[in-house]
Amino acid sequence: MAKYVIRRLIQAIPVVIGISIVTYAIMLMAPGGPQQRFAQNPRITNEQRDKFIKAWGLDQPIPIQYGRWLGILNPDAEGAAALLGPTGWPNFLPKSISGSDNGVLHGDLGYSIDSGSPVGARIAQAALPTLILAGFALVIWVGLAVLLGVLSAVKRYSFFDQAATVFAYVGFAMPTFWLGIMLIYLFGAQLHWFPISGMVDARNSAAFGTPPYWEYFGANPGKAIADIAWHLVLPVITLVVVSIAGDSRFVRASMLEALSQDYVRTAKAKGLSARTVTFKHALRNALLPVVTNIGLEIPFLFTGAIVTESIFSWPGIGKLTIDSIRNFDYTILMGVLMIAAILVVMANLLADILYALVDPRIKY
Repeated sequence: MAKYVIRRLIQAIPVVIGISIVTYAIMLMAPGGPQQRFAQNPRITNEQRDKFIKAWGLDQPIPIQYGRWLGILNPDAEGAAALLGPTGWPNFLPKSISGSDNGVLHGDLGYSIDSGSPVGARIAQAALPTLILAGFALVIWVGLAVLLGVLSAVKRYSFFDQAATVFAYVGFAMPTFWLGIMLIYLFGAQLHWFPISGMVDARNSAAFGTPPYWEYFGANPGKAIADIAWHLVLPVITLVVVSIAGDSRFVRASMLEALSQDYVRTAKAKGLSARTVTFKHALRNALLPVVTNIGLEIPFLFTGAIVTESIFSWPGIGKLTIDSIRNFDYTILMGVLMIAAILVVMANLLADILYALVDPRIKY
């Protein structure tokens, strides 16, 4: 197992490098490139624009720009003084010319073009809300998808199976943005049961993740947790309904195939209970394709809940991505894409490892 994991990690290196090249190329091909940020500020002069391009190394050949971003080339400090003036915009020094260890290979994703704050810090601040939202959604989604799929397969063509089929088709065809808006309209605007935006009640506490908020959390942990849970209801339902709809059918198909195998009939003939046959023998083998599907969808939950977070103003990675697109903040976008790529690679590796735990017949 250890040799297999090491081999897979080595194989992932060229994949991640290839993704980094594509990510950087997409940024360069975007209309206007990083310089497009200046179009939003009419006070920026051509001289300031030229100095900005010089300081960030955007006037260098593309291979040199890419090497600086990775951290394999030492940047030139020329032009840095253009960003150090007490007035004007921008007035921050890019990490790429600060003289310290920098670049993606050093764990440094650079500085935000929009605000000048470290990209890693911005992503880390937005990661916790996304982890909270995605974590709850993942547990509920996987649990209900497996349960509905197994019961539908065991009670094939029953009323329950027919009802689950209708739910799956409707849920799978339902756009995420439409479902979120309808939940906001019904349970937020009309019934006033749940909050419709944000992660915490701004009337009772500061913004989530700020030092004042953590002081409030330390003084009132129960109230703070209940507040977050109340804000989680609608976004979690939005994510869960769409995900359960497709995966429950996937589990059902896998279970039907497993229930028709010879070892299941043998287990029944030996007098084992229906529960033991279903969950110990059939389900473990039916979970192999399900594990693959879930492994591919985990990165989506943690980095791709863009629509849901935007609709509910959830301060996570998805909302940060949308804000970065609007502000032409390419450094943050590239950081998010690189982290998403690494998550996809690691999720695939995790799925392969789980195969051996789900099915002991698999050896590496």
